[in-house]
Amino acid sequence: MSLRFPTPPCAAPDAVSPLAATGRPVRWGVVSTGRIAATVTGDLALLEDSVLQAVSSRQADRAAAFAAEHGFASSYGDDGGRTGHELMFGDPAVEAVYIATPHGQHFEVARAALAAGKHVVCEKSLTINAAEALELVGLAREHGVFLMEAVWTRFLPAVHRALEVVDSGELGEIAWIRADLGFPAPYDPAWRLWDPAAGGGALLDLAVYPLTWALGVLGFPRSVQAVGVLNDDGVDTQESLTLGYASGAQAQLMCSLTGAGPREAVIAGSKGWLRTGAPLNNPSFFEVHPAEGPARTERFEPVGRNYVYELREATRCIQQGLFESPTMSWADSVDTMRLLDGARNQLGVSYLNDRIR
Repeated sequence: MSLRFPTPPCAAPDAVSPLAATGRPVRWGVVSTGRIAATVTGDLALLEDSVLQAVSSRQADRAAAFAAEHGFASSYGDDGGRTGHELMFGDPAVEAVYIATPHGQHFEVARAALAAGKHVVCEKSLTINAAEALELVGLAREHGVFLMEAVWTRFLPAVHRALEVVDSGELGEIAWIRADLGFPAPYDPAWRLWDPAAGGGALLDLAVYPLTWALGVLGFPRSVQAVGVLNDDGVDTQESLTLGYASGAQAQLMCSLTGAGPREAVIAGSKGWLRTGAPLNNPSFFEVHPAEGPARTERFEPVGRNYVYELREATRCIQQGLFESPTMSWADSVDTMRLLDGARNQLGVSYLNDRIR
């Protein structure tokens, strides 16, 4: 086998701290003032070569408060018929933006940023569907700017070390993978997880993480079978995805907004198996269980909240004039959206974005 996505320099075994500068300072803007924006901003501030330049929100007072709390130089809110993010994209001091809005807004916000010549790191899922993702890639190419989907799990040392174990042949021929991620989310139609207009549902919010383990080990599948449950609003509350491969290997992925599971990945081969710690999207350890010989555990210490690894990779790529990250390529983002489009079609989930494109 060979690794399905390359190890970023910051996650290599001999890497220096991901906080260490890899080039000139990069001036960042952040779109949104929600929980994930605050968490990622905290890690962004740890990078030696990042500058917290600006933040935007629909409400000017929220943007100003967020800027004061986290140390941004400026803030923008909706004003005079223009959105806060549009005003921020017009700021020449902002070079790169991190987008933390709900899924349903990713395409419009990222499109505006790319058109303004800004480098873009956008939370997963990159868009609602593959058509939107393809358009964003085309815009990034046209304007000569960096674009990356922020699937932070792809950049973690624990994940890449586990993939190295698989690649070494220690587990033998991989036969199957099982991975799950879920939690009981209280129903609130105004919460993005339950709001169809925001791209709510278990699939777009959670599936990318179990899928990361399947793609990292086996690549994109030959077939996908999706079975799930929708609520009265048409939001998927739970689903299982069965991925089939030409080798005969299978991956069983489970996502849920109604049940709490072990939140782990298991990779089973002809010579042994590997199990991640929980949660599988940010594991601090994994266990290797050879068919013959003693089991072992490999552990990993976090740096910040562990978002620093994806942020380091994005910063490095921007500094070096790259338009995409080898670890989270444009092709992988588009193909992932195609896979999710197919799963949604089987589940019967549709969004407004699908109908207006």
